[in-house]
Amino acid sequence: MIHKPIDLAVLLETILKKILTTWLGALLLALTLLPGSSWAAGYTETKYPIVLVHGLFGFDNIGPVDYFYGISSSLRADGAKVYVTQVSAANSTEVRGEQLLTQVKQILAATGAAKVNLIGHSHGGPTIRYVASVRPDLVASVTSVGGVNKGSAVADVILGVAPPGSLSNTVLVSVTNGLSSVISFLSGGSGLSQDSLAAVKSLSTAGSLKFNQAHPEGVPTTACGEGAYTVRGVSYFSWSGAKPYTNVFDILDPALALTSLAFSGANNDGLVASCSSRLGRVIRDNYAINHLDEVNQTIGLVNLFETNPVTLYRQQANRLRNLGL
Repeated sequence: MIHKPIDLAVLLETILKKILTTWLGALLLALTLLPGSSWAAGYTETKYPIVLVHGLFGFDNIGPVDYFYGISSSLRADGAKVYVTQVSAANSTEVRGEQLLTQVKQILAATGAAKVNLIGHSHGGPTIRYVASVRPDLVASVTSVGGVNKGSAVADVILGVAPPGSLSNTVLVSVTNGLSSVISFLSGGSGLSQDSLAAVKSLSTAGSLKFNQAHPEGVPTTACGEGAYTVRGVSYFSWSGAKPYTNVFDILDPALALTSLAFSGANNDGLVASCSSRLGRVIRDNYAINHLDEVNQTIGLVNLFETNPVTLYRQQANRLRNLGL
């Protein structure tokens, strides 16, 4: 029997065609499984403007890098009016809350809207809760993302290791105040007061308990339950991650893996325990993402095997839209 010589070029072309066909088929299947509405114009078009609020050491942008990386532009692309606010990078919840309230009033005056949808990350969670508590007439909804709603063990450790008045605490406060001032200056927020010790106290378990007594709206009354979905006309939501280390290329993930040790095995995103993040209607508290992934940082280096954070914000905007908010 005579065998014809193998034409490597033809063989390679055949293999490539099969691979391409397989990938195209998988892509088409994936597209058919996606909700059609997510591609429709107006998917994120909420009735009221969306206001994004950063967390501890947060910023609106440093050069080309946004704190909510790629999130505001994606929301705007399908109809949402989005405003990114700037409050103190480090200060008490009440101080940050008053700064935010001033900006909310400015946004309402500029847009003519009656209310806003507040979305806050990390310390931004309690910050937006403060505004909703003191001025519920100006707020349609509160969405806490990885929010420190019942305190953080990391803040407790900092206060325990460096109690107020000690030399180590003085050094710690000086360094963190300096860092927050630099971040605030680079992001166009110079002039805002910075007080990292006040921030850590606000984010501690004791500080959060005191804050919750004054502003209890949406806070679960059980250790790891849900809170009231609606209080004084304001709808409350929350979601968070529970995987501190998610991407080997993200240089900040190892730091979050270390801080996660403060939680003694409890589910956490590296800086906030899942149970502490819960507020109002809990969408999920166990996404396989970490505290920085929750705002699509560092520059989009997130878990490739979990729903992309940008998608989570888009879904929340659509959820608010469908509720008439």
